Amino acid sequence: MPTTASPHILIVDDEIEITEILADLLSEEYECLKAGSAEDALARLREGQFHLVISDITMPGMSGLDMIPHVKELAPDTVVVMISGMQTVESAIGALRLGAFDYLMKPFDLRQVEAVVKRALEHHDLVVAKQRYENHLEELVEQRTAELDRALNSLEGAYRTTLKALTAALETRDSETHGHSERVVTYSLRLGREYGLTPEEMKSLEFGSLLHDIGKIGVPDSILRKPAKLTEEEWVRMREHPVHGQQILRGIEFLQGASRVVAQHHEQWDGTGYPLGLRGEQIDICARIFSVADAFDAITSDRVYRRRKPYEAAAQELDDWAGRQFDPKVVEAFHRVPKEDWEVLHRQSLMPKHDQFDVREIMQTMEALELAAR
Repeated sequence: MPTTASPHILIVDDEIEITEILADLLSEEYECLKAGSAEDALARLREGQFHLVISDITMPGMSGLDMIPHVKELAPDTVVVMISGMQTVESAIGALRLGAFDYLMKPFDLRQVEAVVKRALEHHDLVVAKQRYENHLEELVEQRTAELDRALNSLEGAYRTTLKALTAALETRDSETHGHSERVVTYSLRLGREYGLTPEEMKSLEFGSLLHDIGKIGVPDSILRKPAKLTEEEWVRMREHPVHGQQILRGIEFLQGASRVVAQHHEQWDGTGYPLGLRGEQIDICARIFSVADAFDAITSDRVYRRRKPYEAAAQELDDWAGRQFDPKVVEAFHRVPKEDWEVLHRQSLMPKHDQFDVREIMQTMEALELAAR
């Protein structure tokens, strides 16, 4: 192993070209070693320490997913980032469940690679600092507690970035709903704040809104992108996506609240929704709020088969379906939000962005609107 102070990165892939590309990109700043298989990588981990392992998911012999528990056993402090193609995006989510910190999508965006590596190494440093605090630095309790808080916030931010990237990848399968997730998160959070959700519920609403259609991973393109009307059999397949989404998120502790939104966002207040036919307050409150925000976005957005309708028509339609499709109290909360707020949030969602939308920007906009209304 090299003896410099630079972080050590192990790059694992059976494709030599991939390991060469990543090593060339990262070697100016980090000490990089390469391995052509999971077995070779584990052997190197037994010989020396690495801050970060970047590994492909699909390899001959032991897969990248199978390797993760062995890495955690051999080197608990080592951070794992997986490499995934679009065809293995569900496996990438499984990698997060097994303990991977993040994943990179092929083909690589080199700026994204650098950003993910930086976040992963920062997380490694924070984990090591936390362990040092717990074992040796009792006199620095206050300082290390602050570091722990920053570590948790950093980890949550990393998850948020990963989930946004996943949502953007999913939306490429359905150009008609491009930008839908961004808008519906914005609308849901504004409505959730008006309704009076707790901070924990707001977090569940945010991630649930972002991931509400993740189950469509399991819907074939022939159905999802069909330009004509779906057959009854195809509708049966389409209506399975809330269950698929709940299964994908199962076991990811910080997404438990979000998974209820994913599973229940097509349930209706009068019990006529799917997949379980839940009614009234049996439906999770975040799912009920999302349902109103989702409908508002659908009515006020352009579709191939119709032009978008104005705010007044959307508000009237929500009133017409209150007590049937929607929770009446949530519709009441919608009307308490000034029309101008919805228009500002809609215009903000149309502005070009250099990166994925930032929930902090959304919350700041909401606070500015509320101050202006006072």
